[in-house]
Amino acid sequence: MEHTFPVRVYYEDTDMAGIVFYANYLKYIERARSDWVRGKGVHQAELKENDGLVFAVRRIEADYLAPARFDEELIVETRAITVTGARLVMEQIVRRDSDLLFQAVVTLVCINEAGQPARLPANIRLMLH
Repeated sequence: MEHTFPVRVYYEDTDMAGIVFYANYLKYIERARSDWVRGKGVHQAELKENDGLVFAVRRIEADYLAPARFDEELIVETRAITVTGARLVMEQIVRRDSDLLFQAVVTLVCINEAGQPARLPANIRLMLH
């Protein structure tokens, strides 16, 4: 994987069964994506301010494979699969040691301030490859 991001499971992340509530995996992978983009040199606040562009999640295909529990240390791994003019497709997985817990394919699109699809600037596309 291209990028790793550590996550610790806090009590607030768990449900009544003591396992990570399913929606929290989406939060974990969102944080990891933001960290991955920042690490590539893309500053999303500047992209919005200078170009009026933001990333939006278009689609997520997710598989929940095994539970995580309170106080466990997890790793979110992120890699780009495809980068086009207006779309970024990424694979993200969550592991506990060598155990695969969650995997997702996430499609992001670039939109303008009006919420319309927009092309990602060429320099940004190059940074995300």
